[in-house]
Amino acid sequence: MTLVLHGRRVVGGVVEGEALVSHETISGWGGIDPAKGTIIERRHELHGVCFTGKILVFPGAKGSSGWSGFFQTTRLLGTAPVGMIFTVTTTKAALGAVVTRVPTVTDLDRDPVEAINTGDWVRIDADNGIVEIKRAAEPVDSAGQP
Repeated sequence: MTLVLHGRRVVGGVVEGEALVSHETISGWGGIDPAKGTIIERRHELHGVCFTGKILVFPGAKGSSGWSGFFQTTRLLGTAPVGMIFTVTTTKAALGAVVTRVPTVTDLDRDPVEAINTGDWVRIDADNGIVEIKRAAEPVDSAGQP
């Protein structure tokens, strides 16, 4: 079964990949290690988890304006997520998506953090604001373990 959500494009393009879902906002400056593509914020639910090559699903950005610089660095180092889906549009998250240059959607008709699980296969058609979700055969945790 495929679940389809509709939203608004932030950065165009089409991409598919495995979802990594954060129920917490993400800090760019000091919250991620751009060299490794991991969340490093100590009390974050995804502390130590790598987002490289994943569809990063999260509520939004927090912290300072370092978001754009840190996420641009992930693009330059090849550690960026392949796509982003977020719930709340802020200038930090939107600019971070633009400089990362990955297909990104927001303002979906259903909260993506609640609709998508880590390990689900997700296709983002950001040009048309469409997100297709295929459930993982077996639920996994944030580290990708069943």
